[in-house]
Amino acid sequence: MGNKQEILFIPSEGSLSKMAAERSSNIVILGGGAAGISAAYELTRNEYKSTTLERWKKVGGLAKTLDYGEWRSDIGPHRFFSKNQFLYDMIEEVLKEDWILVNRFTRFYIQGKFYMYPVQMGEALKNMGIFKAGFAFLDYLISRIRKKLLNPPVRNFEDFAVLEFGRALAELNMLNYTEKIWGLPCKEISAEWGTQRIHGLSLMAIIMKALFKGNDGPKTLVDTFYYPEKGASQTYEVMAENVEKKGSVIHTNSDICEIHHQDGKITAVVVAKSDGTREKHPCDFCISSIPITEVVNMLRPAAPQELIDAVKILKYRYQVYLFMKINKERVSKDNWIYFPDTEIPFGRIHEPKNFSVSMAPKDKTSLWVEHFVFPDDPRWNASADDLYEQTIEWLEKLNFVKRSEVLEYYKHREDFVYPVYDLVYSKPLQVIKDYLKTFSNLQLIGRAGRFRYNNQDHSIETGVLAARNIIENGDYDLDKVGAEQEYFEKGYLKTEKGYFKADNETQRDNASDPGKKN
Repeated sequence: MGNKQEILFIPSEGSLSKMAAERSSNIVILGGGAAGISAAYELTRNEYKSTTLERWKKVGGLAKTLDYGEWRSDIGPHRFFSKNQFLYDMIEEVLKEDWILVNRFTRFYIQGKFYMYPVQMGEALKNMGIFKAGFAFLDYLISRIRKKLLNPPVRNFEDFAVLEFGRALAELNMLNYTEKIWGLPCKEISAEWGTQRIHGLSLMAIIMKALFKGNDGPKTLVDTFYYPEKGASQTYEVMAENVEKKGSVIHTNSDICEIHHQDGKITAVVVAKSDGTREKHPCDFCISSIPITEVVNMLRPAAPQELIDAVKILKYRYQVYLFMKINKERVSKDNWIYFPDTEIPFGRIHEPKNFSVSMAPKDKTSLWVEHFVFPDDPRWNASADDLYEQTIEWLEKLNFVKRSEVLEYYKHREDFVYPVYDLVYSKPLQVIKDYLKTFSNLQLIGRAGRFRYNNQDHSIETGVLAARNIIENGDYDLDKVGAEQEYFEKGYLKTEKGYFKADNETQRDNASDPGKKN
């Protein structure tokens, strides 16, 4: 892993002399996912105790790894990348040598053909045909000229994608895959989704990457990444072990049902246990990674009607998954594959063994298949058998898996997976956030907790910063984490020589803080 650099954090002047919390304070963390466990871990590193409340039987949230006998699988593909060196060193501190280097191999399946990602120009031209590819490139150039000269209004994601890439390329995979993820027409999806997730990923950058090997391009184009040997949740499981060894408490199978408040402070949190009993946890400081809408609904006394109405406007996308044990050594070379075509019911598959050989027996493999749904979609409540039939039909058509090769299959569900960026979400979200900010001891972290689609590193960072705010009486603005209007998968690449920017910037020599203050 290379030489370990010492991480030094320099707080604002005077903050060490005025601690916001005594080490004996009741610090309650809602949710044991990446953000929540990272907050508990950072508190533990500074000798503060906390109580974490997690509704499932294991930690990790959407980054948890599920066990199926000798098989293991993450809930979707999880790889770590970040622009913050502090986070790399923090995870290396946790995992030590159990952080392995993985070669990335990812494809799109579009209109009956596979496209490599990163783009390989020869393959793309062959698949599209020179005339279709030429038309798409001309369409792209026209769209760039149109943007430069006319600067037309961008009212939704479709406007954004067409203006940035041209309609031919946008319709090839961007618009249909986005609609599959969100379950909405692209005209009803906010342009902010585009500016947050793919702004800065230009066609020219992709072409330059494909033509000139020395150009590293955006972070997605990096060919390797690090991954915990036993699955994504190994990071949070080890963190949790360290947290509990230092005297903090993590309650799993604890479903949060009430959040009590008085005089502008959260005073207690009530959970329903799996045995039917209820427990009340006094609270001096509250860090919440559970869905922001659920926080409002759980407030006691109840939130004002304006907040209840705002919650009804916000939507989350859910997911249904099928895990299959496969009686063959490998299905493909891919870490994961995207399926933009609308007739295919699932949106993405990943093969855990292609992340780490520890994820399946030596002569066997598995697939994890993701279906994007709303809770009223029949697949949400479908039986495992019905979901399997819908899935295996297409996997056979695509020559991935035969029915005879499937040993066992399991259905899994996750709610509140993706906050939906529709055209009306921003105003009600701001109403909710403004109200929750009136609670002086409440901090919102993580993807669901902030209603912001962020990556794993951003969730970790919000957890760390929330802990620092308590320890140091800090003023770190969690809303700024992951709010950069640039391509989200830029970051630092960990190598034996250190951390390098993926866009070929100079090596980052000095350790950084986990975030910046206002």
